[in-house]
Amino acid sequence: MSEEKGTIKYTPPPSGNKIVPKILLLARATEELEAEKVAREEEKVRYLGEKLPPLQLTGLNVDELQNVCKQMHSQIDMVDEERYDCEAKVIKNFRDINELNLKVRDLGGKFKKPALRKVRVSADEMMRALFSCKTKESMDLRGNLKSVKKEDIKQEKELNMEVGDWRKNVEAMTDMKGRKKMFDA
Repeated sequence: MSEEKGTIKYTPPPSGNKIVPKILLLARATEELEAEKVAREEEKVRYLGEKLPPLQLTGLNVDELQNVCKQMHSQIDMVDEERYDCEAKVIKNFRDINELNLKVRDLGGKFKKPALRKVRVSADEMMRALFSCKTKESMDLRGNLKSVKKEDIKQEKELNMEVGDWRKNVEAMTDMKGRKKMFDA
């Protein structure tokens, strides 16, 4: 590797050595960064030379100094206006970029929902999924149901018959004798 006034000549690396091209690329990148820094400094000095000429305050009387101050204040106001305009443009562009990004996300995010399939799940699997219990206990839902026998049904009907119709009892109690019976008992 040899250098010649800011440029680097490429010499082929020895076989099996992949580090040398990387080193050359890094050296080239650092040179370009330094050149950019120098160019920025020169641009800054040139811009300030245009916008702000050197002041010559020696030998001026009070009126002339006041005029110079007024000129400087007007220049400061112009610079503030430019700065404000630039900031407003930056904020507007930033909002526009965000809005466009949201639109891109919205347009790119549309997709068809797949049709749902019917899945048969047993009661045990459903309970495990709902309550996330990993125990092997069986949830026999049918076993927990009340068993009804024919004898129980007959007993319930007999109880209902004994109570009878409430309307008949009310009609019997409507006259005075019914009320007297109620108080006698």
